[in-house]
Amino acid sequence: MTITEEPQTDSPEQGNREVGKDRRRKEDQRLITGRTKWTDNIQLPGMLHLSMVRSPFAHATITAIDTSEAKAAPGVMAVLTGEDLKDQQGSLPNAWPVTPEQKAPPHPAVAVDRVSFSGEIVAVVIARTPAAARDAAELVDVDYDELEAVTDLKKAAADEVLAHPELGTNESALWVFDSAEAGTGTDVESAIADAEVLIEREFRQQRLIPSFMEPRSVVVDPTGEQVVLWSATQVPHILRLMLALTLGIPESKVRVIAPDVGGGFGGKLQVTPEEIITFLAARHTGKPCKWNETRSESLLAAHHGRDQWQKLTLAAKKDGTVTGLKVHLTANMGAYLGLVTSGVPVLGAFMFNAIYKFPSYRFECQNVFTNLTWTDAYRGAGRPEATFAIERMMDELAVELGRDPLEVREQNWIKHEEFPFTTVAGLEYDSGNYEAATERAKELFGYAELRAEQAARRERGDRVQLGIGVSTFTEMCGLAPSRVLGSLSYGAGGWENASVRMLPSGKVEVITGSSAHGQGHETAWSQIVADELGVPFEDIEVLHGDTQISPRGLDTYGSRSLVVGGQAVIKAARKVVDKAKPLAAHVLEANEDDLEFTAGRFTVKGAGEGQEGVALTDLALRVFAAHDLPDGMEPSLDADATYDPVNFSYPHGTHLCAMEIDTETGASTMRSYVCVDDVGNVVNPLIVDGQIHGGLVQGIAQALWEEAVYDDQGTLITGSFVDYTLPTTADTINFVTDRTVTPSTTNDLGAKGVGEAGTIASTPAVVNAVLDALRQFGVKDILMPCTPERVWNAIQDGRGNQPTTEAAAPHFEESSPNQDTPETEGGAL
Repeated sequence: MTITEEPQTDSPEQGNREVGKDRRRKEDQRLITGRTKWTDNIQLPGMLHLSMVRSPFAHATITAIDTSEAKAAPGVMAVLTGEDLKDQQGSLPNAWPVTPEQKAPPHPAVAVDRVSFSGEIVAVVIARTPAAARDAAELVDVDYDELEAVTDLKKAAADEVLAHPELGTNESALWVFDSAEAGTGTDVESAIADAEVLIEREFRQQRLIPSFMEPRSVVVDPTGEQVVLWSATQVPHILRLMLALTLGIPESKVRVIAPDVGGGFGGKLQVTPEEIITFLAARHTGKPCKWNETRSESLLAAHHGRDQWQKLTLAAKKDGTVTGLKVHLTANMGAYLGLVTSGVPVLGAFMFNAIYKFPSYRFECQNVFTNLTWTDAYRGAGRPEATFAIERMMDELAVELGRDPLEVREQNWIKHEEFPFTTVAGLEYDSGNYEAATERAKELFGYAELRAEQAARRERGDRVQLGIGVSTFTEMCGLAPSRVLGSLSYGAGGWENASVRMLPSGKVEVITGSSAHGQGHETAWSQIVADELGVPFEDIEVLHGDTQISPRGLDTYGSRSLVVGGQAVIKAARKVVDKAKPLAAHVLEANEDDLEFTAGRFTVKGAGEGQEGVALTDLALRVFAAHDLPDGMEPSLDADATYDPVNFSYPHGTHLCAMEIDTETGASTMRSYVCVDDVGNVVNPLIVDGQIHGGLVQGIAQALWEEAVYDDQGTLITGSFVDYTLPTTADTINFVTDRTVTPSTTNDLGAKGVGEAGTIASTPAVVNAVLDALRQFGVKDILMPCTPERVWNAIQDGRGNQPTTEAAAPHFEESSPNQDTPETEGGAL
């Protein structure tokens, strides 16, 4: 279902347009059936296999490594330690130093003399088979001298124990934005001092683990003039550059291929130790080498996400008008800085003000090291954290004032007639209509009816109480304008590149610098080019993920593929038409200015309905033959384009959640979930719906189930899917989704980005619903995830009861997120 504020096009040919059509994805047949080339499918003659030896300690010095027994094991070709590689491996890159004073320890692929997190690699075994490598890895004998580990984020911020003693502090950087200093708003301290209502809260963003379907995998072939590296990565172009810089080799001597990649969610936006190690192992042996990650390794040592303490102060008037917002984040970097580790929490700085008209704002982010697996981008990257905090605060303000939470939000949000609107954080939101999305969401949700039911349940004192959660949101997508990224000290630009090749057969090849890992680029790009060139959808092939085929690109993250990469595709396609026009004029014996191009054909203006004109596909064959071209024309219609956006794009939406809470067991059941998103004009509704559904499940999972937990020594307790509770299809409900449309004004598609929207908005909607059900018991907050045990304990604490004895307390089944309550049916979300 979609309601549209304004039509996507006035063209009478809308019915024949590909853009906006429900197209099944071209790539799904090979992906679903497994008839594709994943990195782990790649088999090369004489290929060797790697197994990593990892530290069981979070912080320790390496006193000795004995590899003799492992080297003598059957099938073993070599065993390499950090000492063997210390002059070759360099330090893994951090592309986003957020301040000039940022502190960072060297980040070796293989530890040399000290380990800084449990799971850090201390040696690598190279053998003829995967089994031989794994068996020999067990024979590597490492002596450690264990050191005290920094595992608690608040204690780390106080420098009680140092994760890297040589730095003299656990603080990596302190990044500050102040609206008064920036000239985008007034002084927040004055707003706080003058506040009639002051809300101060502290929230915890727990640590999450990106859990993609395909574990990471690397294959390196060093046998040619070029070293070829296949990797399950989101960033083949960035990986190629960083490999060259880190290892000191010419970039032209490295080819990186990302074949079909089974998901990423930011977890494959990284230059990994294993990629460096596999490269060095192949160079050391002179033979192709492969490393394939186990799921346990993925949970333990692939980068994690989130992990913040958030302290917020909101100032307002008694009538509910917000006057100021102050934010202090303590963000856990983990043991090292990955590719964009330090910049992820900084992204949230521009989104804490959300859709609201705050006149004053101050944001501080303290990046802190601990002896845990390092953090980096995870779906939303800074923006879900910001949205969670501000949406929790708006609920807190509504409770303080005794008003409906949607009413307080509407009072403070930017009205549709006020766009474009420059926010207190300095961004210009180009378009939006929060009123339309909210009204539609309320209608689909039955907001008034559910509020009435909630009141009745409370009046009766029902065992199962109803909570209603609200989350409105916007996000900055399309990362992003290169000048803006430069001003934030980001190490790359935000442009994207595309090429369109007209083949003599009339078929079209599209080469894109954005690299898909499940988003449906091949389908969406084909729809865009089909409309631009008038070529059948089926006749378009999209190529990506290979730095030799697509030599220029900045890859896929930050919901940038469509609004940046798609716009580059449009520019390239339009250049093709422009290049073809002189030849069309030559063939039709007309002036170029008298031609028009519609539905794939050039015709002469005013020549009448009977004229056939000439098709672009026919011109492609004429160019190939080059027998009769206009003087000076090159025999090619191919075109290349690079697009650097002038602004971010800003999707928005309203999400409403109804949760039923069994007050005797703490079990939570999702009654209904409605979201109405505005992602601008839609290229393929099926793809958009899929992105929303997947994002919702991930955001809801943070609210209810997922959490990476360590013990005091820095050992990961949730090291398998038995303990790290991902939801399954049995644990979800049917979502009601809809869209409003306010086109973006900054790209020709009018699109805004959708890949992260569901994850950003859903977490606060669910937590607000849980708290809404429990506030009557004195519950003010629950740490995520809101497990049955935490909910039950919060109810007891809120009622002022002493904790019950173990025998009297209910039994909580934590191994599965699916918790059926006695008074509800079906799977509980």
